[in-house]
Amino acid sequence: MKFQDYVYERPDMEQFRREFTSLLDRFASAATLEEQDAAMEAINAARTKVSSMLAIARIRYSINTADAGYKAEQDYIDEQSPVYQGLITDYYKALAGSPFRKELEDKWGRQLFAAAELSVKTFSPEIVGDLKEENKKTSEYIKLVASAKIEFDGQERTLSQLAPYMQSTDRQTRKRATDARYSFFEANEHTIDAIYDHLVHLRTRIARKLGYRSFVELAYDRMDRTDYGPRQVAEFRKQVIEHIVPAASELSERRRVRLGLDSLKYYDGLSYLTGNPKPKGGPEWIVGKAKTMYTEMSPETDEFFRFMLDNGLMDLESKPGKRVGGYCSYISAYKAPFIFSNFNGTSHDVDVLTHEAGHAFQAYMSRGFAVPEYIHPTLDACEIHSMSMEFFAWPWIDSFFEEDTDKYKFSHLSGAITFIPYGVAVDEFQHRIYEEPDMTPSERKQVWREIERKYIPTRIYDDMPFLERGGFWHQQQHIFKSPFYYIDYTLAQICALQYWKYARDDRAAAWASYLKLCRAGGSGSFTELVKLAGLRSPFEDGCVSAIIGDIRGWLNAIDDKKL
Repeated sequence: MKFQDYVYERPDMEQFRREFTSLLDRFASAATLEEQDAAMEAINAARTKVSSMLAIARIRYSINTADAGYKAEQDYIDEQSPVYQGLITDYYKALAGSPFRKELEDKWGRQLFAAAELSVKTFSPEIVGDLKEENKKTSEYIKLVASAKIEFDGQERTLSQLAPYMQSTDRQTRKRATDARYSFFEANEHTIDAIYDHLVHLRTRIARKLGYRSFVELAYDRMDRTDYGPRQVAEFRKQVIEHIVPAASELSERRRVRLGLDSLKYYDGLSYLTGNPKPKGGPEWIVGKAKTMYTEMSPETDEFFRFMLDNGLMDLESKPGKRVGGYCSYISAYKAPFIFSNFNGTSHDVDVLTHEAGHAFQAYMSRGFAVPEYIHPTLDACEIHSMSMEFFAWPWIDSFFEEDTDKYKFSHLSGAITFIPYGVAVDEFQHRIYEEPDMTPSERKQVWREIERKYIPTRIYDDMPFLERGGFWHQQQHIFKSPFYYIDYTLAQICALQYWKYARDDRAAAWASYLKLCRAGGSGSFTELVKLAGLRSPFEDGCVSAIIGDIRGWLNAIDDKKL
């Protein structure tokens, strides 16, 4: 069945509550392990029905945020998902307190129970109203950004559709397009500041109601980080400052020289005077090349990508009213991943397809787990699959970029390095903001600019006051929607770069490791899954410096002025 034919029915949450409560009673009163195990199976089946409807509605709303019908469903989800979360938390309490816990852990693994205990800590009926409000405010931000209609060169364009012009070889075109983008955010600056201010105070209030000192600690528990905390992340950021920021600054200087500029400005998103690498065809052509790639990559990826195509499980092109960005969702009733993106004619089209295909492939490989919590791992581990898939695509990348293949590879690898300082800057910013929640919007922007100068010293905003006073982060959805998620991309990037080297040394062994990681799903914590795959933890002393040495060596061997 194709995704367009999936039937959506609004879940009756009151009916679900009654059914779920009855199943919980059955679980709690079970006299044997077998009875409790059977009750778990029934509970998971009931969860599957509701979670699938929520996923379908969210996907269809994000495809067209102007659809009044699915806007109403998204509003309903925002209202009801905290109620649903509360019921799942009741289940987790019963699970954690089960008299058969040891036997259940032996069968299902420790990770389920570790996640259950954190979930119990992060929820209370007292905060249901606050969670509904949090959902509404994040949806308000997403809707605002998706609604952008920007006049450029005589046409109305979305933010995603401006991207090709921001990479033009003509510097004035780049500047006009970039200024048009940030003019939208500047025009909505006070609205976005107000949304974020509301979210910061709201999340702080939630944390204190739950007994946390600040939202920082609550956020780590929400992310199911059972094996590391803020201290380890702060140490990782120090490694980035010491080993990656200098390398990223070198790459910026090389780009400045390539472009023949006195200095790189905020609008110089171009990498080469001959133009940034672009795929040599449109969306259907890219998907056709991807089909060939995944057919040849492995039997598993062949089966997976055919499933995605046969069932219409991708919506890739940018359209008016479509939510910005890209993501992978999972519809458990159909055991089906779904890929959402906004193609815009740049190399990002291939990046986002391979990235989200990494997420989707992992979910497809884990779809046999009976425990819903194991379909996806925690978000830090999730991003290993996606970022590594981008590099596993390298042997086929010439089919997308043809004569621009070397240019793409240099950009892709150097981009992985230059991204990491930005990723940890976003993380440090959020730590600062939630440690001092009473900052004014102006003070928050000052904090961003201070952190930005530390991690990305090459950015110059001399004639864009909005960015100079610290407005760049207004466009970063994760800060609003998924606080403290962004560091996961940087941790995973370190792991993905290990796969880049591993595949160059022994591709068969690297792919076997990757398959093992994908099949493990969410059955382990971040550091456990990294160890299972035979990779080094990013928190391990010397990990970052070892990786950057190999990458720098490869990049320095390329004469990028000829690209």
